[in-house]
Amino acid sequence: MGMVYADIELLNGGDLFKNRMKEIPDHTVRRVRAKAMVDSGTYMLAINEETNKHLGLPVIRKEPISLADDTIVNVDVVGPVEVRFGTRSATTEAIVLPGSSEVLLGAIPMEGMGVLVDPRNQKLIEGHGDIMRHRYPLK
Repeated sequence: MGMVYADIELLNGGDLFKNRMKEIPDHTVRRVRAKAMVDSGTYMLAINEETNKHLGLPVIRKEPISLADDTIVNVDVVGPVEVRFGTRSATTEAIVLPGSSEVLLGAIPMEGMGVLVDPRNQKLIEGHGDIMRHRYPLK
């Protein structure tokens, strides 16, 4: 399977909360559109410093991560951030990678949105129907 990219939208979760509470208008919610590499081997959403600067997400904690070359670095974990793809959305935390690294869409936000990788067509797709109902049937 080759590289899969998806157009996603990232929104500042704190701004969204204030907007839903009618404290700030829609146009003031900080948001960024990004072409993200879909990486199911990464578990979190990873954004770069510039994206985080636009979103203005607060640091929750520092966390050591292993880069592709096995280098261990401490990164900021920020959030909350809402990730949107198609009609799906999920609220999650994100790690901030140094410099202009590309945005990575990891397994946790993918699972939260109920999206799947279509390997044949090399694209991200929305799951079919209400996947939560299929996993956790109510009686």
